[in-house]
Amino acid sequence: MTTRTTTESGSDRTSPARMRLLTTATRIFYAEGIHSVGVDRIIAEAQVTRATLYRHFSGKEDLVLAYLDQADQAIRRQAADAQADAASAAEAVRAVGRSIAEGIRSEGFRGCAFLNAVAEYPDPAHPVHQAVLAHRQWFLETVTGLLARIGDTPADADGRHLVMLRDGAMAAGCLFDPELICDTFLQGLEDVVRTRTRASTPGSDPGPS
Repeated sequence: MTTRTTTESGSDRTSPARMRLLTTATRIFYAEGIHSVGVDRIIAEAQVTRATLYRHFSGKEDLVLAYLDQADQAIRRQAADAQADAASAAEAVRAVGRSIAEGIRSEGFRGCAFLNAVAEYPDPAHPVHQAVLAHRQWFLETVTGLLARIGDTPADADGRHLVMLRDGAMAAGCLFDPELICDTFLQGLEDVVRTRTRASTPGSDPGPS
């Protein structure tokens, strides 16, 4: 995902001031929304100067893109870690689902950062909207690829189904009892896995029953 519109050296990208700016923006954008937050507040809470902000980011949009890029990389690592010890594709899907549920149960959960952002940037041509679509395409391809290894039927529809289950859980998880939401989400995920497992042929990866 391309998110930078300015050029920084490696030292600039890891500077304490830049990290404070991005950490502050991430906290406020996620908790309160993007359009409602101005750069003056981010500068004040990060305890940097306006010149420092513009040394690291070309403007607020660039900061928003960096925020989404950071979220994207964190979710990719989360998914990779969840799959690392899985003995089968079925268990990998379950592990990814459990990692999503853990996020929904976490303190301060306010829904999906990407769904929240795209609601504020509805123009499909806007860079923020494009960043959201890129992240979602990666997630769809990831889960569809895992599901394709369970059974021998096409996995495209099941991949879309799983993404929709995840979207619903992320949206509802900050509105209702997160335990109930996670139970419903994980049961729906299990139904998808078991349906594919039952349709598997000898030599496929059925996963645990």
